[in-house]
Amino acid sequence: MTLLAITGTTGFVGSAVLDAALAAGHRVRALARREQAARDGVEWVRGDLADQAALTALCAGSDAVIHLAGMTNTPDPADFEEANVTGTARVVEAMRAAGVRRLVFVSSLAAREPKLSAYGASKARAETVVEASGLDWTIIRPPGVYGPRDIDYLDMFRTAKWGFVPLPPGGASSIIHADDLADLLVALTANAAPTRKQIYEPDDGREGGWSHKELAQAIGHALGRRSVFAPHLPRGVLDAAAAADRLVRGDRAKLTPDRVGYMCHPNWVSRFDRKVPAAVWQPRISGEEGLAATARWYAREGWL
Repeated sequence: MTLLAITGTTGFVGSAVLDAALAAGHRVRALARREQAARDGVEWVRGDLADQAALTALCAGSDAVIHLAGMTNTPDPADFEEANVTGTARVVEAMRAAGVRRLVFVSSLAAREPKLSAYGASKARAETVVEASGLDWTIIRPPGVYGPRDIDYLDMFRTAKWGFVPLPPGGASSIIHADDLADLLVALTANAAPTRKQIYEPDDGREGGWSHKELAQAIGHALGRRSVFAPHLPRGVLDAAAAADRLVRGDRAKLTPDRVGYMCHPNWVSRFDRKVPAAVWQPRISGEEGLAATARWYAREGWL
């Protein structure tokens, strides 16, 4: 039985990874900021990425580490450096101290274009830390991750319910269901030899990804609408919307100037030459199927 050390298990993707690891028969040692309910097969370690002692306890005796924790959104772009770069360096240090070799690091497609956003730049620098670590690493750059409990795509579902989905300037992106991503991350912990020192960009299997309008229409169909009005908004409108979101929601604003930076990039499609080997993993959940299931979950939970 394998012991996996995992950071970020209390978040949206992390909770799916925790479920997938347990379903695969692994034991899990999980880092958490706050006290968590007891769960069979899970040992909770209280702490965060700034707590080197907690990270040392997390890694001690583990067979592999999935480093998922990090910051995806903040009103202060300077926060990305501490959470995503320095935090990753601390995980690497704890692994070395514990003699753990296998690291699966969750980055982002945003790392491909570090000049577009502070978030993407921080993920690119974190990748550099991992690559220089001397560990048996694999880096995963997920595209847009969606599924039950996700809040990032929730606003698109909410507006699509009324037949309207505002979009950034024209472009295309890939998506992946959280359960598929979780299965991949867990599978990689046991596939060190063929995947070591590789960077992969997984997706839902849709070649060429989804144009923004295609995704908006697919979300509308998932909600039972024949079509939705999905206009492309110019950069200036999105900048103004980000300023308004900060005024209304303060530090809880979801649309920040940093996010606008990478939202306006035309190509966030996972690249074919970064595809995960089929012998290691293949997506199970198509976009249409996953979006429909997500819409049903949102409706059932009253999120719409």
